[in-house]
Amino acid sequence: MVALDIDGTLLRTGEPVPEVTVQAVKRARAAGHHVILASGRSLVGVLPVAHQLGITNGRVVASNGAVTARLTPGASAGFVLEHVLRFDVGPVIDLALRLLPGARIGVEETGVGYWVNQQFEPDQINGTQRIVDRDAIGQLSSARVIVQADDVHSIVDGLRALRVTVNRVGDGWLDVTPAGRSKASALEKIRANLGVLPELTVAVGDGMNDAEALVWAAHGVAMAHAPDALKALADHVTGTIDDHGVVPVLRSLAFGTVDGRRSLRRPLSTSLT
Repeated sequence: MVALDIDGTLLRTGEPVPEVTVQAVKRARAAGHHVILASGRSLVGVLPVAHQLGITNGRVVASNGAVTARLTPGASAGFVLEHVLRFDVGPVIDLALRLLPGARIGVEETGVGYWVNQQFEPDQINGTQRIVDRDAIGQLSSARVIVQADDVHSIVDGLRALRVTVNRVGDGWLDVTPAGRSKASALEKIRANLGVLPELTVAVGDGMNDAEALVWAAHGVAMAHAPDALKALADHVTGTIDDHGVVPVLRSLAFGTVDGRRSLRRPLSTSLT
C-alpha cells in the first residue's frame, strides 16, 4: 500500500500530473499495489487528480485525514463517503475573525465545495463557493476550515488552544481540522480494512502535514525539496518535484526494492529507474 501526497509530490499546484508520473502510478497499480491519494485538499480537489491517474476504484484521503472516500464507478458521484470527521467550527471562526477581522474563511462542504465569508480566487479552492454571513457560517460543522490572511500564522497558538489540528499551508494560509486527525490516522484505517501488513506500507510527501504519514509507513519517503524537519523523519529522500522524484519510488515498488530500514534515512537510489 503506497500513500501519495498530491501537491508538491505528484504535481505542481495548478498543473496536471506529469505523464511520466501518471504512467508510474498506473504501473504500480497494475503490479497489484494499493495506491492511495492522501492530501490536504478537499475531496473535490482530489477527485480530478484520481481521474487523471486512472484511479476509479479504491480509497482516497482528503482534508488532511478528516475525509475518506471510496471511489466506485457505480456511485452517482463516482464515490461513496466512508468516514467524515466533523467538528464545531464556531470557536475557530470566532477567534480568527476577532484577531484578524479581514480574514477569509472557507468551511468545507464535503464533496461540493465551501461555504465562505467572502469570495476566494477561483484557483485557490476547488468546487463551488457559497457566501454565508458571519453568524450563519459559525453555526456549521465541517471536516475542515481554511483561514486566509496576511498575518494568519500569528493565531496558530490560539487555534491550537481550542484543541484542533492546525496545518500551515504556505504564507497566509491555515488548514484547521478535528483534533487527533491526520493523514496517518486515516491511512491506518484503510490499511487494516485492506488487510495489508504494516511492513508493506509506503508514504511519499513533501510537507509537514505529511509528517505523521511518513512516520506511520514502514517506508517513509520525503521529496528533496521538503523541509529539513520532514526529511529528518523519512527513511529515504527522493528527487524534487522538478525531478519527478516520486517516479523512482513507484518504479522501485514494482521490483520490491525499497529498503525500509529506518536507521538508513538515506537518499533513494535513482538507479531504480
